[in-house]
Amino acid sequence: MKNYLEFEKEIKALEEEVDNLKSPFGSEGISEVDTNKIKNTQQEINQKLGEIYSNLNSWQKTQVARHEDRPKANFYIRKIFSKFTLLSGDRYFGDDKSVIAGFGLVDNKSVLIIGQEKGEDLNSRIERNFGMMRPEGYRKCIRLMKLADRFQIPVISFIDTPGAYPGIGAEQRGQASAIANSIECCMSLTVPNISIIIGEGGSGGAIALASSNKVIMLENSIYSVISPEGCASILWRDPSKSLQAAEAMKLTAKDLLRLKIIDEIITEPLGGAHRDPELIATDIKHSIVKSLKSFEGLSKNEIYDHRKTKFLQIGRDQGFSKSSALNDGGLSYKESGIIKIKTHFEKLKYVYLGLGAIIIAAIIAQFS
Repeated sequence: MKNYLEFEKEIKALEEEVDNLKSPFGSEGISEVDTNKIKNTQQEINQKLGEIYSNLNSWQKTQVARHEDRPKANFYIRKIFSKFTLLSGDRYFGDDKSVIAGFGLVDNKSVLIIGQEKGEDLNSRIERNFGMMRPEGYRKCIRLMKLADRFQIPVISFIDTPGAYPGIGAEQRGQASAIANSIECCMSLTVPNISIIIGEGGSGGAIALASSNKVIMLENSIYSVISPEGCASILWRDPSKSLQAAEAMKLTAKDLLRLKIIDEIITEPLGGAHRDPELIATDIKHSIVKSLKSFEGLSKNEIYDHRKTKFLQIGRDQGFSKSSALNDGGLSYKESGIIKIKTHFEKLKYVYLGLGAIIIAAIIAQFS
């Protein structure tokens, strides 16, 4: 049974009509199937999907990112990678079912795969804790990322979580510390790490695994420091203002690409990834292979510096660059030409004002 969002009511009615037309059992018994009408109705569905999904606002994209039928990490792992070997446990407390991790092959290359898994049905969602990782989940990922780094194996992460689990047990076992250590581990790797946000990338729970050389988002996924409902509750004390919050937060793939927080957007099939999971899995695989090839030939230090520079650039005009004046391999801030000119004028504005006054006085004296 398909699940429909609130803004898909027209699509639901048309698809139910197609299902009825495909049935040979009419009100008068067995009847001939009207293939032309089915074809025309299907074209109308595609047209409606195109109109609706080309004009989604930020809140509607949030709903699509959370869609029940949207492919989860486990699906992509099965479809994209071969010879996947699941590894469990953090060697301290236990195993966290909300994250799937292990080694596998893509394009005959060994990779470490980490996937935040929400679950497919009610039972699996409860078992997976709705994709909200506990400290042992992050520690498991840290353990495996360090192992991958030791053997120079790239890391691929699938991000899909509303955030880290906020329960008292998680806090007692060091949730904040586990997230911070996971971010530090991601940033310190000397192998390429690529993160694909396949649904909901929420808060530090997502950033803990998305501090990568390359961050890729599916077209209808979201990535933010808090959920729109949480933001609306804090700012306006009104969760119903989720649309305003979602628009203000700039959490969609297009907004984040424009802000240079992510590096690539993968276009989804018409109507969202859940309407053609096989196609979107193929597109993700091509993107992963292409990204891995772009890092071939780079040394450990170059891969590390690439990631470091990428994150230092966020929110700045040109970011930081390698400084030849520093023997320790540090980074210096690189300003754009416009900012340099602006800074120069601000420093010498009184000199230029004085020169301007002298020139104006000279011109007046000449004509008087």
